[in-house]
Amino acid sequence: MRVIDSHTEGEPTRVIVEGGPPLGDGPLADRRARFAEAFDRYRSFAVNEPRGTDALVGALLVPPQDPACAAGVIFFNNVGYLGMCGHGAIGVAVTLAHLGRIGPGTHRLETPVGVVQVELAAGNEVTIENVASFRHRAAVSVEVPGLGRVVGDVAWGGNWFFCVHETPVALAMANVPELTRQAEAVMAALRAQGITGRDGAPIDHIEFYGPPSRPGIDSRNFVLCPGGAYDRSPCGTGTSAKVACLAAAGKLAPGQPWVQESIVGSTFTARYRLAADGAVIPSITGRAFVTGEATLLRHPDDPFGDGMPPAR
Repeated sequence: MRVIDSHTEGEPTRVIVEGGPPLGDGPLADRRARFAEAFDRYRSFAVNEPRGTDALVGALLVPPQDPACAAGVIFFNNVGYLGMCGHGAIGVAVTLAHLGRIGPGTHRLETPVGVVQVELAAGNEVTIENVASFRHRAAVSVEVPGLGRVVGDVAWGGNWFFCVHETPVALAMANVPELTRQAEAVMAALRAQGITGRDGAPIDHIEFYGPPSRPGIDSRNFVLCPGGAYDRSPCGTGTSAKVACLAAAGKLAPGQPWVQESIVGSTFTARYRLAADGAVIPSITGRAFVTGEATLLRHPDDPFGDGMPPAR
């Protein structure tokens, strides 16, 4: 399997360019389902130990169904599959440029949840225009053992988020283990109390917010991803969900920039426009850098040839 690694504002992406599973054609949502049902070992092989880490997000390049798209892409992580991935889309754009498949300008990527527009600029900067995002429920209270009452918004930004209004502890790197524990507790409480996204969709990301570390930034966050790893970037789909919440609350005007800082100090700049039907269409700007190219190997006698399951 041939892969190209990159990071987007600190969060790693591994793009499979050769040797992926034979998924055939058809809608990307169907191909993602086929990937999960028949070829999940490819996912674990690519991103889990001993070849990867819990923080690594994979991106399988596939032929797009829409010929106007530069590529189709299916995102996955250490435990399963994602609808969209903002940092991953930025990483894919820079990887496609590294491969000589796209140049500066505007391009389209097809994902299982819709087409995403990417604008590749100089200096490894990419702006993605995400899928329509929205606040599903506002100011939802959940009782969390050990934390008490936690209030947040349920929102969609390409994945489902519970956007907690106030962080339970300071958003500092020293507190990552405690933030992780608390976010996992919130996730478990949401499931136990039947709080979901639209049509019963499980909420699989928890996002805490707090004050930024320096001037010129609007907010700092901590995002717990489905596999138990925290997002090193400010999280593209999470920032999209946040922008949708701010728009719904009348706190952010169309075109107004919102600078979101990650737990490691990197930033995304977000804006949104309103579609003809009133939908919020976020755009996220960040930088990605290619970090390596590799051929992943599988020895037939390797007891961990298909990767190790994460320890959770």
